[in-house]
Amino acid sequence: MTDESNQSPDMTSDGPQGMEPVSSENIQSTWTETVDNFDDMNLRENLLRGIFAYGFEKPSAIQQRAIMPAIKGYDVIAQAQSGTGKTATFSIAILQQIDFSLTQCQALVLAPTRELAQQIQKVVLALGDYQKVKCHACIGGTAVRSDLQILNEGVHCVVGTPGRVFDMISRGALSTEYMKMFVLDEADEMLSRGFKDQIYDVFRKLPSSIQVILLSATMPDDVLEVTKRFMRDPINILVKKEELTLEGIKQFFINVEKEEWKLETLTDLYETMTITQAVIFLNTRRKVDWLKEKLHEKDFTVSSMHGDMDQSERDIIMKEFRSGSSRVLITTDLLARGIDVQQVSLVINYDLPNNRENYIHRIGRGGRFGRKGVAINFTTQEDARVLKDIEQFYNTTIDEMPMNVADLI
Repeated sequence: MTDESNQSPDMTSDGPQGMEPVSSENIQSTWTETVDNFDDMNLRENLLRGIFAYGFEKPSAIQQRAIMPAIKGYDVIAQAQSGTGKTATFSIAILQQIDFSLTQCQALVLAPTRELAQQIQKVVLALGDYQKVKCHACIGGTAVRSDLQILNEGVHCVVGTPGRVFDMISRGALSTEYMKMFVLDEADEMLSRGFKDQIYDVFRKLPSSIQVILLSATMPDDVLEVTKRFMRDPINILVKKEELTLEGIKQFFINVEKEEWKLETLTDLYETMTITQAVIFLNTRRKVDWLKEKLHEKDFTVSSMHGDMDQSERDIIMKEFRSGSSRVLITTDLLARGIDVQQVSLVINYDLPNNRENYIHRIGRGGRFGRKGVAINFTTQEDARVLKDIEQFYNTTIDEMPMNVADLI
């Protein structure tokens, strides 16, 4: 992807008239109002209870800006990377607007992976616990029959992947008649995965008056095209690319020189990894299986996950990892955007990512909401240029790893 495609759109032309773009901290926005605590958002009592019960105390930067326009019914484009509280932003807006006396689907959220869809569903269910929200995850790899049954019984909100959602709408199982909010999460990722036609197909079946909320870490041309075609005077809330946050995450590299020396380097680090919980990223599914095998031969306990596994298997592995019974997870970029595990404070890039945008999705995990974390990149001689590119792209510094790395975690 060239840099041109990541340019932010011209902010002044969009958004309700008379709102000047404002730069506050590192957010450029066509919405001037910020609300820095949940109590002042005029939220429903039971929703507020759900927010505090979930553990949120104070809204994050994007929540302070995007929740209110979303609740007021504006179309919103929020550009912010994973880990800034995007999911709760649109979940709160949905839960504030649903008419709970009507058991019809009123909000539809599309996400690029099954894991992310399930994670969003969990957030909606948790925040909407006191409202008794019915939210169903409509995803591939699960029984169509159970989808049909649940939708037939009635839900307030559906979160899903494009293929299955479109299938349910086409079968008449998911009615769009009462839908008033449509959320496209990780839009850049969705469109790069080739979901464009399916997303457009879904759009065409939605009521023309529907409110659209689009979330994306980057703004390539595909995403801008979607915003122009399907959104009305959207409010832009944008985090500038060069300030995407890697704050609080200490980044290191280990020059392993040769690919074949990575394994030994990893086993030397194993004790450090199990102090907390670690995620190890590799670039291919085959390599994930290979590494797991190698570490098992050395009697190291690790679990692994990638897109070839069926859904139930992936669920079990994530559950074990979330509960802490498995401490080291080996995975591919497929899951970089779907893993939100409180305890992860160490990310190891066994392979540097194939595209630099994925770097922040991988390591942005550890620093969620200002939590500290450590990222270690294994580099061979061929990787030196890629690492330099990542440093420049994110305007960050990646240092050689010190001996006392365990003290930093």
